[in-house]
Amino acid sequence: MEESFFQKLQRVKLRDVCHIFKFIIALPIALVYRLFRRDLWLICDNENEARDNGFYLFRYIRQNYPEQDTVYAIKKHSPDYIRVKDLGKVVNYGSLMHWILYLTANKNISSQKGGKPNAAVCYFLEVNKILKNTRIFLQHGIIKDDMPWLYYENTMMRMFVCSTDREWKYVSEKYGYPQGYVKKLGICRLDGLHDAEVKENQILLMPTWRSWIATPTSASYDIEDVSDFTHTEYFRGWSGFLGSERLHKILEDNRLKLVFYPHRDMQLFLKYFNITNKNIIVAKWPEYDVQELLKESAYLITDYSSIAMDFAYMKKRLMYYQFDYNDFRRGQYPEGYFSYEKDGFGKVCYKLEDALDELEEAIRERFKNKEEYLKKHDEFFDLYDKNNCERNYREIKGL
Repeated sequence: MEESFFQKLQRVKLRDVCHIFKFIIALPIALVYRLFRRDLWLICDNENEARDNGFYLFRYIRQNYPEQDTVYAIKKHSPDYIRVKDLGKVVNYGSLMHWILYLTANKNISSQKGGKPNAAVCYFLEVNKILKNTRIFLQHGIIKDDMPWLYYENTMMRMFVCSTDREWKYVSEKYGYPQGYVKKLGICRLDGLHDAEVKENQILLMPTWRSWIATPTSASYDIEDVSDFTHTEYFRGWSGFLGSERLHKILEDNRLKLVFYPHRDMQLFLKYFNITNKNIIVAKWPEYDVQELLKESAYLITDYSSIAMDFAYMKKRLMYYQFDYNDFRRGQYPEGYFSYEKDGFGKVCYKLEDALDELEEAIRERFKNKEEYLKKHDEFFDLYDKNNCERNYREIKGL
């Protein structure tokens, strides 16, 4: 969904303005600090998380190349702080010291486009070429769609990591990066997806976010009325699925547990789902880890989430339930090179009964994946090993 300057301005908050002063204070300090830390790498994921490609790269570097000057940025009050504090140096995300290190760092590395002390201020400085630094985008997942905010003109990032040949070609040709900036290295977290121990009675339901609902602006109302979450198509679709008596019977008859874990940006809406069935587990962040859920689940139900790529990477069976396809394409991601119908790693369902039919078929077949999807796996994932972190490290080191 393209937004006007006024609509983008609606997302700017008072704390963004405060960060301008932090930048002004940090700049002269960083100029001196650079003399002493000439090869500093600053790494992060989301401000409250250490669970994505940044964390996996940071841990790998600390375990294999401890001589590399590396710092991980995360909120000190985050429950994930404990996961990184003993690995190496950590800085409080968004603090003055974070700004100093961001301006000092030889390499700024993140799995998030907004992985910096303040996304709004840094975006203005970087895209307008006021601040020139070396930024590496580790990626949050494997790209399937057209995402204009990741075009080079909107990021000015020095390195953009891809995982497959089709993704690499698409980003190289479509996103406008200079030759050699887009690298096919594999996202770091894929290293941890080999040899998973599966719970045969666990199904994972993991829908992605809806940008027009999670962070509404006036443009959101071009899609639907978002003033009441319970009136949105997202809520009606997923609450209808989770509340289905037929689903409850399927779970009970087959002694299955369904874990419902919506995207982190939709977790604040969990309170609106009235889920009382004993076989449905509502998984909240931070108690549940996405990668562990993916590894241990026998079957995945999602809509458009790129997390399906991680699940398919493990050669496991999945299903896409896309009851709001047109709204999603109009409001969030225009279609890219990947068609769910032609290229997807599981059946695409648009109606509740069709989705439940597919679920029952998968259960009857004991979640065994179909040959057509295993063939797609072999054709799509041309990088299939445990060397993603190493490739990322070496490529960053060589910049």
